[in-house]
Amino acid sequence: MEYREFKGKKLSSLGFGTMRLPVENGKVDQAAVGEMVDYAIANGVNYFDTAWGYHSGESEVAVGKALSAYPRESYFLADKFPGYDLSTFGRKEEVWETQLSRTGAGYFDFYMFHNVCELNIEQYLDPKYGIYDFLMAKKAEGKIVHLGFSAHGSVENMKRFLDAYGNDMEFCQIQLNWLDWEFQSAREKVELLNEWNIPVWVMEPLRGGNLMKLSGDQAERIAGIRPGCGPVELAFRFIQSVPEAVVTLSGMSDMAQMRENIAIFEKHAPLNDGELASLAAVAYELTTRDSVPCTACRYCTDHCPQGIDIPWLIELYNEHKFSGGGFLAPMAISSLPEEKKPSGCLGCENCEAVCPQQIKIASVMKDFAEIL
Repeated sequence: MEYREFKGKKLSSLGFGTMRLPVENGKVDQAAVGEMVDYAIANGVNYFDTAWGYHSGESEVAVGKALSAYPRESYFLADKFPGYDLSTFGRKEEVWETQLSRTGAGYFDFYMFHNVCELNIEQYLDPKYGIYDFLMAKKAEGKIVHLGFSAHGSVENMKRFLDAYGNDMEFCQIQLNWLDWEFQSAREKVELLNEWNIPVWVMEPLRGGNLMKLSGDQAERIAGIRPGCGPVELAFRFIQSVPEAVVTLSGMSDMAQMRENIAIFEKHAPLNDGELASLAAVAYELTTRDSVPCTACRYCTDHCPQGIDIPWLIELYNEHKFSGGGFLAPMAISSLPEEKKPSGCLGCENCEAVCPQQIKIASVMKDFAEIL
């Protein structure tokens, strides 16, 4: 197993993400989870990541039970404050005590402000909720060893969060893979974290498994980038090419995935410049083939009577269409007042008159509103 140094600790480069545990009859299969945890530990994995909402709370319980067979100091456990659910901001003590009870961990080696994004940035920054003060107090008590945050939102929201709390953030977990390096601004997020000297934790390295499901010309080109290297290995070798990445979380659902992932992380074999360029070309084709070609020149926003952030909504539209749905766009848009949402578009077409790309913006906004 490859390891990375972090503040005097040796962390396994591969972390066991527990959002997609094996399930039987609608419930987490505890026996299967135990087998996977045993195999992971036997093969050098020492980092385990869970969260309040994973499997509706069953993940915290299942992981805690499986890890209870091992000395507490022999592994690192990460959990998160569930800020994606706004109702939890007024229940921080209850959430915290429940997480400790579910996991039986006693303390958390790594703990995060979960999913800093457009939906919750105001609440995270609002002192009346006291989330920052609460978590810093838990750190002072030794109940949190390392405090960080995860982020699915925009770079601008990350900047706001860092301006407020960046001096106390020890790590940050972002969605990072070869497709989202540019598509979801992962590169820009890594550069921002570099400015703050904050190391990167990686989530969604396979984009929920979608990077394994390419077909046709793209699949052939992926196969030819490094002969003998399949799409799973290629995705992880891309992560190894990002020097800031410390822990890469993989949401493994069965032993076959566990064995494959561990075998890949037995060695460090990052992609070379030519391989990275070939992968970037495939990513560009995939993400621009059917997307709206907005260049974010922002001429449109100066002519919108509603003051809608059209380029940002088009970016979300492209993500939502490419991914076939998902939570990112609905989550971001839910934070907006009604007049700023796609449905707030009046269809006046003032924006279209000044769009250099001749995008039918009113039609895009209407389609987005209907999809949502």
